[in-house]
Amino acid sequence: MTVRLRAHHLLCMLTYVGEGYSRAFTANYDRIVARLSAGEEIELVAGPDDVCAPLLEGAEPHCHQESVVERDRLAALAVSEIVGRRLAVRETIELSAALVERMREAFARGISREACSACEWSGLCTRIAGGGYTGVRLEC
Repeated sequence: MTVRLRAHHLLCMLTYVGEGYSRAFTANYDRIVARLSAGEEIELVAGPDDVCAPLLEGAEPHCHQESVVERDRLAALAVSEIVGRRLAVRETIELSAALVERMREAFARGISREACSACEWSGLCTRIAGGGYTGVRLEC
């Protein structure tokens, strides 16, 4: 199988420590991170993805908001710079320890953080990156 991720979740996964919007959200994210850690490929998608799934049943899920779509656009540009090629929707990405390390280094240095500027989780992610990514769940 393939994990379907929208572009900004390529950044979120770097600092995920088990916190989220609800228990259902974190349980789902834990399963996704376990799949990624086991070597499952990522398919880049436009719009709501596997991480968003538990939120889509709500009255007005933020997953469809224009600010989130813009976050995806900025994240795709940033991650494209890191991987050295333009990432496009429907493309697959294979994570490796080296790639995750490059992505985390760029994130910690602020290189890929423009997409995070209006995110409510930005402060938490900054602390996690500043603390050397202690406790993160994604391991490649």
